[in-house]
Amino acid sequence: MEKNGNMGYEKIENYNPESVEKLKYHYKKILGLIGEDPNREGLLETPRRVAKAIQFLTQGYDHDPVEILKSAKFKEDYREMVIVKDIEIYSMCEHHMIPFIGKAHVGYIPNGYITGLSKIARVVEAYARRLQVQERLTTQIKEAINSTLNPLGVAVVIEAQHLCMAMRGVQKQNSVTTTSDFTGAFKKEETRAEFIHLIGSKLH
Repeated sequence: MEKNGNMGYEKIENYNPESVEKLKYHYKKILGLIGEDPNREGLLETPRRVAKAIQFLTQGYDHDPVEILKSAKFKEDYREMVIVKDIEIYSMCEHHMIPFIGKAHVGYIPNGYITGLSKIARVVEAYARRLQVQERLTTQIKEAINSTLNPLGVAVVIEAQHLCMAMRGVQKQNSVTTTSDFTGAFKKEETRAEFIHLIGSKLH
């Protein structure tokens, strides 16, 4: 654990020291393999920084989305849509380990139980902070909510830009990929249409 009290805030980050050292060793080798000098001044601390960065970017493996939802699961007689939209996503494509970034829109219709609103965003984060493909990420979020809350329906839509498409490959900078997954009541056209309308509404 590291604490940084500079600049008037406290920053707390957790790292596995053994993993940091092992990753540091390999990243130093990688610098040499791409033609760099890992011993030059500007790169001396780079292997350690990258080792810590990759642990942060993949910290979702240490978080259980189901337990996150269970930690704030409450009985409530509410049977209308609950929507948390515009949840920021920062994930890593498992094919090239290059980021994809975007937003998730998540809705569910309770069936006796609700969860804390922040927990929905935490579930998204837990799955996003892993090596991913957008299609699987969409389904994992849906399945975690569906299995834990047993709602009348779940809807997940993700819109993201993939830097593997923008920086390499076809190099199309402005393309956006949209994925969706629906269960239960959201498979009905009118319910799904209402959800799509609400996540597109500018209410803020």
